[in-house]
Amino acid sequence: MLDPRLQTFLVLCDTMSYTRAAKQLCLTQPAVTQHIHYLEKHYGCKLVSYQGKVLRLTPAGERLREMVRSLSYNSHKMEEALASPRPAVLHIGATKTIGEYVLGPDLGRLLREYPECTVSLTVDNTKALLEALDRGTLDFALIEGFFDKARYGHRLYRREEFFGVCAPGHPAAGRELSLDGLLAENLIVREKGSGTRAILEEWLHFHNHTVESFARVTEISDFSLIKSLVRQGLGISFLYAPVVEQELKEGSLCRLSLGASPVVHEFSLVYLPDNLFIDRWSGWLSGLSDQ
Repeated sequence: MLDPRLQTFLVLCDTMSYTRAAKQLCLTQPAVTQHIHYLEKHYGCKLVSYQGKVLRLTPAGERLREMVRSLSYNSHKMEEALASPRPAVLHIGATKTIGEYVLGPDLGRLLREYPECTVSLTVDNTKALLEALDRGTLDFALIEGFFDKARYGHRLYRREEFFGVCAPGHPAAGRELSLDGLLAENLIVREKGSGTRAILEEWLHFHNHTVESFARVTEISDFSLIKSLVRQGLGISFLYAPVVEQELKEGSLCRLSLGASPVVHEFSLVYLPDNLFIDRWSGWLSGLSDQ
């Protein structure tokens, strides 16, 4: 069982307000303050401090937060495992590219290899999944976007190519162009916080451009709608290979030829450090594709 004072510290980290933390925990504000002062005395260091009127974690507080998040997760999983004779629910997160276009065969193998397992799958963008990991509501997440490798445990899931697409009748179809030659286009792009957008933004930055360099930007969170608009010739987009594999085979979309080296990015399995339960699924995890 997690020490209540450490739980108070985690809530304070999330809210960065003694008042909001007290309300969330159904405690008085002096009680929250007392818990934090106890921890600071116990560990012999300041954990939080005010910069003007803004409460911030100290470097020691940031280190403690990362350790306590893992401790809280492991404590919850132990209680869950001991409270019921049935296996606990496995909570998996996946970004949209992975959840909608990649994970199916591996998830099927998980269900076949662990028939007693109950699985809950959350498909969301990278930012939301990392926040869920931090809260301890996911056991692990399959992520295509960027994450802090010093902050999380991680394993390579697979590698996939990332490139631009357009309609077959688009003027850019079948021609080799420079990125500058596409800037007059309508760029159809995923929402901020998505891994797909983060990879595109990094690639554009490498070429001294941003999303805003395009004449027009249309932001859409749904892959099916993005592909539909591109097929209609209403813009171009940049997506991972599995997302457009079928359309490229059918000829309803064409790959843009930009004359540059292909962009290949890692998909990663990400979890809190010191996760005591990750090896329970080692048989399934060891069979995940490395492409």
